[in-house]
Amino acid sequence: MSVSDDDATTPVEGDLNQRKDSPNNDTEGQERSKCQKYWGIAKPIIVTLLLGQILSLALCGTGVATQLLSGHPYNFKAPLMQTFIVYVALAAIFGPILACREDFLSILKYNWWKYLIVGTIDAEANFLAVLAYQYTTLTSIQLLDSFATFTVLVLSFLVLKMRYRIVNLVGIGVCLIGIACTVLADLYKPSTVTEEGSLAIGDILALSGALLYGTSNVVQEFLVKNHSIVEFLAGLGLGGSLVTGIQMSVLERDVLAAVYWDYRLVLLLILFATCLLSLALLMPIVMKRSSAILVNLSLLTADVYALLFGLFLFKLSFPWLYILAFVLVVGGLIVYNLRPPVTMEKYVHQYLWEKLNMCYVRVRLKSLI
Repeated sequence: MSVSDDDATTPVEGDLNQRKDSPNNDTEGQERSKCQKYWGIAKPIIVTLLLGQILSLALCGTGVATQLLSGHPYNFKAPLMQTFIVYVALAAIFGPILACREDFLSILKYNWWKYLIVGTIDAEANFLAVLAYQYTTLTSIQLLDSFATFTVLVLSFLVLKMRYRIVNLVGIGVCLIGIACTVLADLYKPSTVTEEGSLAIGDILALSGALLYGTSNVVQEFLVKNHSIVEFLAGLGLGGSLVTGIQMSVLERDVLAAVYWDYRLVLLLILFATCLLSLALLMPIVMKRSSAILVNLSLLTADVYALLFGLFLFKLSFPWLYILAFVLVVGGLIVYNLRPPVTMEKYVHQYLWEKLNMCYVRVRLKSLI
């Protein structure tokens, strides 16, 4: 009987001990689950932001390499050749991978025109952006390239059905004022006019390139989210190399024939090609994770890196309008990001539906009164 009594009391004591420990265990489990939940939310945002900063550094690297190439002593003025190298590399890397797929012929048959269009837009954007370095400074071009963001905003509204709040529109307006300050700073800068033209021509080229960049980014977002990244990069490489190859053979044949191929010149071309290739490789990955808007907002931090390079590498002096423009662009982005925009579908379901429900409730209350 004594043995059976001990056996009977042991489970009760064990249950009491478990009850004493259970609140602590539950609290620890809840805290752990909260941490995992917050980390699950924060991790993709942090990764996307880090990738965006890598894109920004790559963009700034292309600008620094181009500024060095177009300046003394190289005076290398073949922007089509610079971008042609990158498109050929994309086609050489991803073209064979795409050719091994079973649906390769159907892709060529139905999608060739899409990649020819995006290749043409992207190639002309790169051409104008690189050409602008022959007329104006690195910092001016990087700030003016922020106009691509507003092109993306407008096209996202019209094509991708994004809807913006008042705070987004205020941020856009502040950034546009900053771009206007950049143009004014170049117009009134006491600088000599070069053989090719004035700083205003460089600003116009940079703005035109930014307009095409924004268009290209929206088209890229659409293609990347509806097709594979390998297909997109192969198509971009083939379309871009075709367009730039034809233009280069017509416009830059004499320029390339007269170039003195120094090893330092080759190294700068490799630096430019590496940065632009990294930009082309990472851009669709970031767009797949987020959107063209977030990519362009991330790229605006390239202005900070361009400012530092301009100060320490090129010994540039900055009038107060440059500083004001930079502050306005960054401030406008902060205002824009206070509340992110929403898609048309979410706007209809979340906001318009709530307003309709509120109106219905008010009408019902009035009828009851």
